[in-house]
Amino acid sequence: MRTKLAVLFAGAGLLMAVAPAWAHHAFAAEFDATRPLKLQGTVSKWELVNPHSWIHLDVKGADGKVVQWMVEGGSPNALFRLGFTKDSLPVGTEIVVEGYQAKDGANRAVGASLTFTNGKRLFLGGSAPGATPGSDEGK
Repeated sequence: MRTKLAVLFAGAGLLMAVAPAWAHHAFAAEFDATRPLKLQGTVSKWELVNPHSWIHLDVKGADGKVVQWMVEGGSPNALFRLGFTKDSLPVGTEIVVEGYQAKDGANRAVGASLTFTNGKRLFLGGSAPGATPGSDEGK
């Protein structure tokens, strides 16, 4: 009986350990590698949350109207290792983000890199091709 109970608990423990992996998405599940984009806009909010950070960007369209975009980046830890600090993207910062649009066509993207007006470029460390130094896949 003890052996059966131990096996049952071990199996339940393994299932609980694997559950977060089932919930996590891959690049191809949500974003379209055939729809690269370059967004130029102003940061309206920056969320340093796990498992992915989010940059909220106000982008002026060709008609002059401002369109809000959400750009997914890597985890806060990944961003800090790539040169970001908690003060890197204050509200109002003008940036250019390169990435890939969501498959559903929403104003949501996964970012590969961003460039500041002074020319400094940082990688976004997420799941997008080219999101980490030396991984210029898809570029």
